[in-house]
Amino acid sequence: MNLNSYTYRLRDFQTETYSRMRNKYVILIICIVALVIIEKENNIISRVSEKLTHKQTQQTPLSLLNGSSLDDSEMSINSTQLVDTDQAGHKHILLLATTRTGSSFVGEFFNQLGTNMFYLFEPLWHVERTLSQDTGIPNSNISSIAYRDVLLSLFLCNFSLLESFINPPPLEHVTPALFRRESSMALCEEQVCTPVQKKVFERYRCRTRRCGPLNFTLASQSCLRKKHRTIKTVRVRQLDSLRLLVEDPRLDIKVIQLVRDPRAVLASRMVAFSSKYQTWKSWAANGEVPTDDEEVKRLQGNCNQIRESAELGLSQPDWLENRYMLVRYEDIARYPMQKAAEMYRFTGIPFTTQAREWIIKNTQAAEVASGVYSTQKNSSEQVEKWRFSIPFKLAQAVQEVCGPTMELFGYRFVDSEETLVNRTCCTLSESCSEQIEAHPAAERLFHTAPLPTASTAHRPAYSTLSSSRNL
Repeated sequence: MNLNSYTYRLRDFQTETYSRMRNKYVILIICIVALVIIEKENNIISRVSEKLTHKQTQQTPLSLLNGSSLDDSEMSINSTQLVDTDQAGHKHILLLATTRTGSSFVGEFFNQLGTNMFYLFEPLWHVERTLSQDTGIPNSNISSIAYRDVLLSLFLCNFSLLESFINPPPLEHVTPALFRRESSMALCEEQVCTPVQKKVFERYRCRTRRCGPLNFTLASQSCLRKKHRTIKTVRVRQLDSLRLLVEDPRLDIKVIQLVRDPRAVLASRMVAFSSKYQTWKSWAANGEVPTDDEEVKRLQGNCNQIRESAELGLSQPDWLENRYMLVRYEDIARYPMQKAAEMYRFTGIPFTTQAREWIIKNTQAAEVASGVYSTQKNSSEQVEKWRFSIPFKLAQAVQEVCGPTMELFGYRFVDSEETLVNRTCCTLSESCSEQIEAHPAAERLFHTAPLPTASTAHRPAYSTLSSSRNL
């Protein structure tokens, strides 16, 4: 064997050996990374589980939460034995929405009911914040379980589980940090109001009277005295994640899903959350929207989740039968008293004079109150306002990725800048001058009765609305 041949063979051997070793190291690294990811996921689940199985304390006279909340079987109908006879006639209203759909405004319809209503504004804010801090981005499966279990405990007037997500942790069930406490009349009533503490800062302090930090024991007692309870949230993404909550025999839940034209939602978010929507603003300036961008995909995902939840609710499965109602913000804004009456009728709660007076006062305001979170509006004027604040290119992008959702809810497409800003061109499925009930598609969409056949459940309005898709 000559020297050159030996050299070549040695080089081939070294190359092959290096390749094999490299492959082994790659496999080893992949295994290590996988183990790290699994360990991190287990740690996340462990931390959330610790919160969800938080030991019940004497904060409330109600001790109804049982077992590990991460085990669906333990949270299921086995709790039948725990049904409280005092709960008879109690209604539990869950208002589901997304940000900038008018949910704060609609939530006030129930908050203003009077002394028989215990209303909570976005209590899941604390859960989302804690999960985000612990994990970076909340795992959807973990967060949906946490949301469901916290909602259950709150509907049962037990705040212990929510307390475990509040930062800093409440001391002896007292906290100055409950998100938007002032938005709940029940949390600011005299029976819940504690003496003011000079050295304690409460960002969301009550406006109707001077109160100290919130005492959850007093809040729980107030909740138990009320006949009805309503929770407003923009954090539950999928309706099917709430099945065990709806089926719990201790509750009589009615779910109201509030939706709004996604073009209007985007326009509103670009104002309310300006710093988070700089990318969209740059696209508006440049005139082009890359549909493969992550921001656009996120919008599409949100639209799909909203549509899927609505399709599930409209299909009226056994567990949601007569428990689901779909409402468009645009209909509420144009006919607030009529739609409020329909929602109250759906929930089985009497529509009080106090609630009616609030609606009249806050939907016929001569001057719209300042602030993006204001609930005082000349509501009929709000319906079309978005059309003059969003460029056609952005509206067109929304139509492209949210088309099926828009069709389901009866929102018409626009095909030009001129059409977008032309008030005579209605962007809703029926004529702007007609009553909602006059349109068969609207009646089918927004009535609480089951859809006619299972075969149309997944696309209940497409054929009806397809003829009016474009303007």
